[in-house]
Amino acid sequence: MATRKRCRVSCLLGLLLSALVGVTSGAELSFTLEPSDIIAVQEQPLMLHCQVEGIPPITTQWRRNGMLLLEDHNYAMFVNGSLLIGWFQRTKLDGSSDEGDYECVAQNSFGLVVSRRARVQAATMADFHVQPQSVRAEESGVCRFQCQIHGLPEPAISWEKDGEEVDTEDERYTLLPTGVLQITGLRPEDSGVFHCVAHNSAGVKRSAAARLTVSGSQSSVYKEPMILVGPENLTLTVHQTAILECVATGYPRPIVSWSRLDGRPIGVEGIQVLGTGNLMISDVRVQHSGVYVCAANKPGTRVRRTAQGRLVVQAPAEFVHPPQSIARPAGTTAVFTCQAQGEPVPQLTWLKNGQILEPGGHVKLRNNNSTLTIYGISPEDEAIYQCIAENSAGSIQASARLTVLWADGLPGAPGLVRADPLSPNAIQLSWKQPGQNTQDIIGYVLHIRKTADPIEMEYQEAVSKSTLQQVVGDLEPSTSYTFYVKAYTSRGASKPSDHVVESTPGEVPAPPTLFTKVVNSTTVLAVWEPSGKMGQHEGFRLYYRKVHSFPFTGPLTFTRNVTQYNITQLDPALVYEVKVLAFNQHGDGNATLRFISLKEAMERSALNTPCDCVKDEPSKTSTTGIIIGIHIGVTCIIFCVLFLMFGYRGRLMMCKTVQDRLATPPAGRSGALDPSQGAVSLNGVSRASGEGNGGIVGKSRAETKELEQLFPGRHRGLMVEGVASCPLDETQMSTLPLDDFSLVEEGETQFREPPAEGRGTSGQQGEG
Repeated sequence: MATRKRCRVSCLLGLLLSALVGVTSGAELSFTLEPSDIIAVQEQPLMLHCQVEGIPPITTQWRRNGMLLLEDHNYAMFVNGSLLIGWFQRTKLDGSSDEGDYECVAQNSFGLVVSRRARVQAATMADFHVQPQSVRAEESGVCRFQCQIHGLPEPAISWEKDGEEVDTEDERYTLLPTGVLQITGLRPEDSGVFHCVAHNSAGVKRSAAARLTVSGSQSSVYKEPMILVGPENLTLTVHQTAILECVATGYPRPIVSWSRLDGRPIGVEGIQVLGTGNLMISDVRVQHSGVYVCAANKPGTRVRRTAQGRLVVQAPAEFVHPPQSIARPAGTTAVFTCQAQGEPVPQLTWLKNGQILEPGGHVKLRNNNSTLTIYGISPEDEAIYQCIAENSAGSIQASARLTVLWADGLPGAPGLVRADPLSPNAIQLSWKQPGQNTQDIIGYVLHIRKTADPIEMEYQEAVSKSTLQQVVGDLEPSTSYTFYVKAYTSRGASKPSDHVVESTPGEVPAPPTLFTKVVNSTTVLAVWEPSGKMGQHEGFRLYYRKVHSFPFTGPLTFTRNVTQYNITQLDPALVYEVKVLAFNQHGDGNATLRFISLKEAMERSALNTPCDCVKDEPSKTSTTGIIIGIHIGVTCIIFCVLFLMFGYRGRLMMCKTVQDRLATPPAGRSGALDPSQGAVSLNGVSRASGEGNGGIVGKSRAETKELEQLFPGRHRGLMVEGVASCPLDETQMSTLPLDDFSLVEEGETQFREPPAEGRGTSGQQGEG
């Protein structure tokens, strides 16, 4: 008893010395040392460390399982924040326990912070739940003993043979940390009685006895490779040691190998093979997680047996980007970012001055709680915010302070904010100027959002300082909106005004599109289509009347799926006015009007009567058109050939006539023609003053000019002695006047007969 008291006193003095550390000063408030998980020994003192830094005065407190601890004879709190439990008990007389989750709470003028949770558990040792079993094996064979026991901390296992500790330096003996003893290459001297011994801070326990009996020499008969014990599924935390067991038998002795199921290499760093096939991975990492395959191979063949087990390595949460303290002007937005990693993925929780922060209103959490956003900050938001990252492997916390900058002399909040709906798309907002410090106001900002939307969807409209009302447009019908107003100066914004919630009225439907069609002399078909604009329609109303008469007939009300109606019993001699409108719960929309005259429509219909064409004989009509086209083409070709033939024959006749006249000497004259004076007279166009015996008399120069016009450059060829040549071509022929030719029944072109003697002479004389 005295020894226990001296131990308690010395332990207590050591804990007191370790607790005599002063509080350091920092800019705000944070932990420099936090409590850690501890396995406590029954009826022994226990120290939980906690050290904070910040601007004094700083007060520290402790909570167990969320409840505040009060100092008494068993709990002592030191200046630096550490907690001393003088007499740790798992179960007290009143049923309470010193076990639980402990948190250190520190507070100063800037706020309050809470440390990570430290789990305190009592050291325990249960009974063996797996006892070693006796084994009978052949010489040179394999033997395996196993025991399992639960305890805190994890008990260390050792083995005894015949009351003495097993010699683990013998390479045939493999002692695994999991409590397994393997013996390979058995010999007769290995026979004996074995015990499993477990010990931790709670005590020492021995298992039941198990006997090993080694029989005669091993048979040389071939045995298939077989895995007696394969790897188990393990879940560990980083930096622990993983033991993957694999015990194989067979003859000849099989070769044990390891691989990963995903094909990745196991590596060599920290890897060790224990005994004849156990895989040990020291200081495990997250990348060691996977499925490991143990294979027992018959030497020199591909015969193999496999077993597999999954290794899961967990990593406690650690911060990648802890939150940082910030200072923001009042009325602005503050954003904290907290990113942590671990395996499994840690869950993030936010605290405000030590209390769990619930999102809502102007406080929003996004991206799996990694982003904390506070909109429109005010002095009430000034606090210390903490991010707690926690998973099954552990927890961690980081804190940051929000400072709200508030300038002196800022105006008060605008008052008497009122919202009045003007239309389905507009609301008029009005307010009164603040009660104090209004001389420095430079303007107001209206904050607008749909009431159902998150606060980050808010938008603003700025107005001048002289404006105390504003129409907010571009709103949606039948929608609730939230408004508030702030006054701004060059130094910052005022506090927000009271929030006002108002809804826009509903919107009536837009006018539908209306079409009318005369069915007969007394019936008109009205067809309408709803508009996609403005409000949704619930139905339609139809009205009609004679023009200039009153009132309308109707309304005829239709549901939303009816879009046409026949208006009957109309007077065909009159003009009618038809209108249609859409309606909903907010009222009737504007109407669409149409005027229709049944008389004019029927007359137009009669004039535009479609031909009764035969539509079922397209091939026949097409063939008839082709035949007619061929006939027309052939006729045109015949006329062209005839025209060319007549023209050529006419030229020949004209040349012959000219030759005949040139060859006949004129009456009353002797000698040959005078080329300088002579000229032919064609078709009675002669300019002679008289004609005695029917010959050509008194040719003038005008006749010569006429020939030059008819036969340019060629008239000299006509005046040969006795014979006149006629070198005419088609182009020259085309220059002759058409009146000089006529078409006779025989199809020939001939020269006209000379005029009668009396008529031609008198006419020509008179002309001369």
